[in-house]
This record gives sequence, structure tokens and C-alpha cells, in this order.
Amino acid sequence: MTIAVVGAAAGIGRETVALALTKGHHVLALSPSVSTLADHPRLTKVSGSATNPGDLQKAMHFADVLLITVGTKSKKGTTLFSDIAKALIVVAQETGYQNPILIITGFGAGDSEPYLGWFMKAVIHLFLKDQYQDKTRMEELITSSPLNWEIIRPGILTNQADDKPYQLFPALRRGMKVGKISRKAVATYLIDEAERRDYLGQQVTLT
Repeated sequence: MTIAVVGAAAGIGRETVALALTKGHHVLALSPSVSTLADHPRLTKVSGSATNPGDLQKAMHFADVLLITVGTKSKKGTTLFSDIAKALIVVAQETGYQNPILIITGFGAGDSEPYLGWFMKAVIHLFLKDQYQDKTRMEELITSSPLNWEIIRPGILTNQADDKPYQLFPALRRGMKVGKISRKAVATYLIDEAERRDYLGQQVTLT
């Protein structure tokens, strides 16, 4: 299978590229800094921006599944996530792309916000408010589009290198406990779901 990873050079994206290659997949990696990825015979690097329809099309052209793993350090006024959603919709309309698109947002975006614990609610309000508002706009654009989408909302991300399994909540429910999860565990879910495709058209939570 050919997997396209957008946001491939750092964080969840970098972990996902490594895992996909380990499992024998071909990978198309899109990032402005894709040159930092080690060469591999099954890795094709695409230097570009996730908000540029032309660059996205290069990554999507041969992809059996598209993974959006983009993050940002910008805390004020970002429109990165909604801009990516708009670009995805344009490319899909122009090319007829109907393969699955798995998109990382975050627990606390969209209708998951009322289910936050007090700590995560405080962190988002104090430091990540604009990011999560734009992640919500992204979700609204994606879920109202004809894309073959899945929204994945991880809890607080860490760089732990352990192999703890992820826990999946396929639906929001009162009393759900969502805490820390390593980027490596999120990457594991992305590859598992790229292979199985059990939750397309749904918004799932990872912890």
C-alpha cells in the first residue's frame, strides 16, 4: 500500500513515516523540511506545503490513503488547520480523489470540548485556544465535505518512546478519561487504521 503522510518531518508524522516503512508500505512524505528524513528505497519525498493545493496533489496522486499529521507552534490567530481543509477539498474536487483521508486534530476540538477534564481545559484555554478554534473549523469543513474522512483526536501528546498501547473511544461519552498519549502510539493507530479502515466517517478519540 502507498501511504501519503502530510506533515511528515516532525512529531506524529515522522513517527508514522518510520512505522509505515517498517511495516513494508511505500510512503509519500510531504513537508517543507522533508530533506531531514533519512533516505529509504520505499520513501518518496515531496517538498511543499500542506496548504498549497498543487503540493497536496503531488502527495495524493498515487496514495491509497492520506494521513494529515500537521502541527504548529503558532499560538495566536493561526488558520493553518482550516487552510489545509480548504486545500484538501479543492484538490479532491479537482482530481476526484475518493481514498480515505485520516486527519489528526485534538481532543477538545469540535463537540469533544465539553468532555475535557479540568487540566486539559485549562491548558487549551491558556495556551492553545486559537489552535483549537481553528482545529474546530477544520473539522467542520471536513465533516461537511464529500471527502472520505476520519477525524482522530488524541489527548495530550508526549514524546515517550515506550510501547504502551493506545486506547480508542469510537464515540464521546460522559466520564471518559482522556489523558496523555505518545506520538508513537498515535502513529501506530494511524497505520493500523490505514490498513483496517474501521472508523471512516467517524470522529474517534485516542488516549
